[in-house]
Amino acid sequence: MEIASTLITVVSSQPFLVASTVTALSLLFARFAVRSVRFPNLKTPQSDGRDSAASPKKVCNCVCSCNSGLVAPDSATTGAPYVNGGTAQMVEKASSVAVADRLSGASMMEQLVPEITTHALSYLDYPSLCRLSMTNSLMRKAANDDNAWKALYHKDFTLEQDSVTPANGWKAYYAATRAIVRNNAEFFNIIKERSVAAMSHFWLNADYVKCVHASGELFSGYNAVIQSWQLAFNWEHGVNFQVRDVRARVLTDMAWVTMKTIVDIDAGPFNVTNVFELHNGRWYMVHHHSSMEVDAQIVHA
Repeated sequence: MEIASTLITVVSSQPFLVASTVTALSLLFARFAVRSVRFPNLKTPQSDGRDSAASPKKVCNCVCSCNSGLVAPDSATTGAPYVNGGTAQMVEKASSVAVADRLSGASMMEQLVPEITTHALSYLDYPSLCRLSMTNSLMRKAANDDNAWKALYHKDFTLEQDSVTPANGWKAYYAATRAIVRNNAEFFNIIKERSVAAMSHFWLNADYVKCVHASGELFSGYNAVIQSWQLAFNWEHGVNFQVRDVRARVLTDMAWVTMKTIVDIDAGPFNVTNVFELHNGRWYMVHHHSSMEVDAQIVHA
């Protein structure tokens, strides 16, 4: 009883020693368990009662290589893979190419001819190309290529400006042209809705703005222009028209858009020109001109 009480006292007074002993025993058991799993057929000389010197040993002539696995002893100095037949040279060549690509940092996208990359990206639309540029650095470099945005501009807008060299690149020029085209479409939506308030916010409040309606009347100045649209909305009923052949040209703070509008098939199309100016980050209309297209035969007569 005295021995037991003494042991209890020692154990209770030295919890750190007990924990250390338990940890050491656990590590020792874990080591034996790992050895038994990794080497299940390993036999020690004491386990079978035979002298280890009596059992023959197999000598391995292979040399370990960190890069190519096992190599033959005669090729240990050259590093050539130990492969039967003529495939050794093929494996060696593939390994050298992989190492060269890894050292140079080249990728499949970077090794493509620029014309092929531009052609592949030309199948993407504006949102897809923008999303591609946000994936990683390599895709960002490919998606921001000036030739890709030039091809997209020609596909979505016009080929007339092939010789134009935008000051800020084709990506910025595409974005500016897209904004102008959308602004121009808003103008026709306002006409369909017959909203004088929206038209008042659409025009620049300046005395040099001008508007020429299809009737041929000229209105100059902000107040006169807005009054002309108010009269047009009061007298005209809902107009259903189509807008075709939209062409835009964008400069730093000015842009113009030309198009054809078809209101009545019998009357023929109207040629329309809209001019915009950029003020405080917003495009305002400063000029509108609409006139009926004259037949070439009538002009010649």
